[in-house]
Amino acid sequence: MHMPLGRFLFLYTLLSSFLAAPTLRADDWPEWLGPKRDGIWRETGLIDQFPKDGPKVLWRKPIHDGYAGPAVVGDRVYVMERERPLDEDGKPVKPTRAGIPGTERVLCLSAIDGKQIWKDEYDAPYKISYPNGPRVTPLIRDGRVYTLGAVGDLRCLDADKGDVIWSKNVAKEYHQKPPVWGWATHLLLDGDLLYCLVGAEGSAVVAFNKKDGKEVWKALSTKEIGYSPPMIFDLAGKKTLVVWLSESINGLDPAKGTVLWTHAYPEDIEVKRPAVNISTVLRDKDRLFLTSFYHGPMMLEIAGDKPQAKVVWKSKSNDPGKPEGLNCVMGTPALKDGYLYGLGGMGELQCVKADTGEKQWESKKVLGEDKAFCGTAFLIQKGDQFILFNDHGDLILAELTPKEYKEISRAHLLDPTQKGFERDVVWSHPAFARRCVFARNDKEIICVSLAAGKKTEGVKP
Repeated sequence: MHMPLGRFLFLYTLLSSFLAAPTLRADDWPEWLGPKRDGIWRETGLIDQFPKDGPKVLWRKPIHDGYAGPAVVGDRVYVMERERPLDEDGKPVKPTRAGIPGTERVLCLSAIDGKQIWKDEYDAPYKISYPNGPRVTPLIRDGRVYTLGAVGDLRCLDADKGDVIWSKNVAKEYHQKPPVWGWATHLLLDGDLLYCLVGAEGSAVVAFNKKDGKEVWKALSTKEIGYSPPMIFDLAGKKTLVVWLSESINGLDPAKGTVLWTHAYPEDIEVKRPAVNISTVLRDKDRLFLTSFYHGPMMLEIAGDKPQAKVVWKSKSNDPGKPEGLNCVMGTPALKDGYLYGLGGMGELQCVKADTGEKQWESKKVLGEDKAFCGTAFLIQKGDQFILFNDHGDLILAELTPKEYKEISRAHLLDPTQKGFERDVVWSHPAFARRCVFARNDKEIICVSLAAGKKTEGVKP
């Protein structure tokens, strides 16, 4: 049976056009810093500059207190919040000996319209500084949601229905007082092991079985666990769990918890406390970059058959008021083509050479303040551009090169609703998925389209 020539040519042309068309890829944002935990948004079909009236807000919904950023998987958004009970006069119930009363919640929302699908809630009285809710971005994998509350509630939930699979409170189980700002270290999942910074003697980091929450191993001791999340990298030919604590950075065997190497940070001086090692450690081949507000940047190289860490370069100044280098507070710098870009603790965006730490330029344009104490902006790479979400609630598209900061577009998404060192701030990291930005403050969570063209807005992965 033969197909007519005209019809054959039509189908051939249609198929050729389909195969030649660029593939539009939609990704999830299932955990801290995205699917590869590297702060890179790899979706295609995104706009290169905002429309005249700003990017389109697809939906906005009320939300309670929380610093925890959202995570997005498929057509669902997962985020944490905290609500304080009110008395008869409509004012928050006063603190008791147990702490500031309140309920933490894990919310599952529709990514399409923001409607609540389910919630998991539990009592969580706070005895921490800045008691504005949970800090940790949910982690979603294989149909489960893993969360960590500000006072140590570690939970595993069914991602579809919200049912509790297992839960524990690490403060009670390990007899550990909450860190100054609560548990704020994002969880890490690799294979069957869920890694969590806990604290207490010999249990600064604990590996739990993801299936039932039972301890598999624990390691390291520290005065403060800090807030920088654990990461797994291949370093000097070895798969390494990197754990940055308040006094040191450490490399461990991820399966057993055996310490492979350790290096003091800061070196030869007393740690200024409470420690503010918050930003995520970056990997550049066999090198690791870390930075904090008080003690500045350090680049380490991990080398040898029995790996050791040695300093490639570091800051010579420990005065955050007069930083000599890239002294970041909360935001994780970005590494691209041999250069580091990040926002220093006084609100200055810097570009430094990764090999030497040499500053290339500095700009105050991101926040527009002369001295923005503990200024914050989260940096995400998007193709040849960067997306910055600053603590004013502004979303910025920009080009960052070794020569300059070039701003392309700016839009105000959320009003600052939290007090941060006498500044009104937004300190929650957005999620980037479905060609949209999902961001929250203490009053609302919004979904904003960055899709290039109406046909690709909010496309489902």
